Formats: sequence, structure tokens, C-alpha cells
Amino acid sequence: MSKLPDFEALAIFAKVVELRSFAAAATELSLSKATVSKAVSRLEERLGARLFNRTSRRLALTDAGQKLSERAARLLADGEAAENEALAQSTTPRGLVRLAVPMSFGIKTVAPLLPEFMEAYPEVAIDLHLSDATVDLIGEGFDAGLRIARLPDSSLIARRLCGMPRYTVAAPSYLKRYGRPTHPMHLAEHKCFGYAYLSTQGVWHYTNASGEQASVRPAGQLRVNNGEAVMPALLAGLGIADLPDFIVGDAIARGEVEVILKGWKQPEGAVHLVTPPGGPRPARVEVLADFLAGHFARGKKRSV
Repeated sequence: MSKLPDFEALAIFAKVVELRSFAAAATELSLSKATVSKAVSRLEERLGARLFNRTSRRLALTDAGQKLSERAARLLADGEAAENEALAQSTTPRGLVRLAVPMSFGIKTVAPLLPEFMEAYPEVAIDLHLSDATVDLIGEGFDAGLRIARLPDSSLIARRLCGMPRYTVAAPSYLKRYGRPTHPMHLAEHKCFGYAYLSTQGVWHYTNASGEQASVRPAGQLRVNNGEAVMPALLAGLGIADLPDFIVGDAIARGEVEVILKGWKQPEGAVHLVTPPGGPRPARVEVLADFLAGHFARGKKRSV
């Protein structure tokens, strides 16, 4: 005997009992009468007992069938309830969304948006996980994540929400003391701050308008696993940093740091919402994705 019960046959048996007819059960379940009959016969063979006494005019439960019918009906009802609940979850925004977001971006940009989302969708709960490390969405059970990078090939489904430029910057005091680099290769001679989760493995890549490319692996006194942690040392004039707009943009606007190497650009990353593959996304995830996309699409790129 199989370790798993024959749930399909039990459910079909319960429907036959409910309607007191193989033909009516077949119509209700959109199955052929032969399929319904075979399912009941399969169940009888598995249990070693007849469940119905059949005549041309009458269908009556045997003693074994009577004893099984109540539990089979309960099994069918529980299955229908579970399916209906899952269907409601997938079509109506409700339930928990586990969302993984980079630390600083989550605190500075995503968290301030959540009150509006929570007001609009009171039946959706958010479990916000903040970490700059790349989270295994599938292995760790997340519904979605935000990634700020050029995404590598992946089985994850990605939706681009907005661009996210990066700037190579230094404080005026640093530039006054150590000079202003005019070519990316000059960075090898300067004090630079490192970031542990850089997608290019510690290498800064640049391209200028004429198509010339340059790559450098800068070094310095400080390496962090969260970009925000660089800011105090950067503002103190202790080194050069390469940071995304959401971290350094305000400091640029206030004149606390200056963008250097303006004739050179790093490949621009973007904010992506990534979700595990397979099947339609639940409504609770879909509305959160649309909400974030709408907000980020309205953001304006900074001119430097």
C-alpha cells in the first residue's frame, strides 16, 4: 500500500455520497462517469471492502461505506476550504510579505514608504529584512527582494524599478591635501574606501565618452559591509569613495563632497525587485511591487 492515502478517490467518494449518484458526481466534478466509477473501485480495492451496494435504481452505502463517508466528507470540505483560502490569498491582497532589502536603502528609502502602503492595504503585513548581503530568496523563504546592482544571470524573476547612478567622490579637504585624480588609474595612488559586497569584487570599472575603458582595484584604510558606514570617514577627508546616489546624493547637493572623474562613468546599476520563479505571484506581492515601482518611477535622477 502507498504511504499516502488516495485523497482523490476519497474526495470523489465523498461527492458520490453527497449527491447519491455517480452520474451527478461526475457532472459536479467535470469528470467522466467512468473516471468516478474507477476512483471508487480503486478505493474499494485499496480498503478491501465494498463501499456501495449498487442496483439499477438505487445506490446505498454498505456498513464500511457508512463508516468512511463522514471522514471522507470532512476531508473533502477541508480540501475545498484550503483551496478557497489559497485562492483568496492569491487574488485579494492579504497576508505576509517577507521582503529583503539592502540595509541603508531600506532605512532611508523603503521604510518611509511603508506607512502609506500599510494604510492602503491594511490586510497585508510586511516582514522587512535589512542586510547588504545577497539573500537566498528561495532558500530563506522570502517572497521578494530589492537588489541594487547589475544583475547576474539568475533564475529569479527581476523587475527594474529605477536607475541608481554611482558617484566617485571625495571631500574638498581630501582633494586639497592629496590632489584631484583625473584618470581612474590615478585612484591606485590614492586612499580609497572599500565595500565588501561590491558586485565587481572590489574592482571599479570606468568608461569615458570615447569608449576607453579602465579598471582599478583601489585600496585604503577602511572597508565596510554597509555603504553608509563610509560617510564619516569620507566627510572627514580621509579617502575617496564610490557610492550610490541614495547614500551620497545629499552630501553632493550640500557641497560636502565633490564628484571626481566626471568624464568617466561606471556602468550604472538599477533597483530591481526580484522574486522566486514559478507561477503567478500572490496578490499581496503584486500590489507591493506595483506600489514600489510607482514611487521609484516618479524619482528624479540627480544632475552632477
